[in-house]
Amino acid sequence: MKLLLDIKDSKALHLFEVLKSLPYVKTTPISDEKSMLIEEIKEAVENLNAVRKGKLKARPAKELLEEL
Repeated sequence: MKLLLDIKDSKALHLFEVLKSLPYVKTTPISDEKSMLIEEIKEAVENLNAVRKGKLKARPAKELLEEL
């Protein structure tokens, strides 16, 4: 199982050390940029699922490209 934790910087180092000391836990810190990318992808998937369920209206791709 993989988990993504959002922890205050002042507390993160201590928790990271505790997790590293557990033999059954593998820790890998990620950059802020990577964390932000993961959150944006997660939001995009949630939006896609909402569109598929009819809870959110989609925009045609052509309209989006014309806006760019």
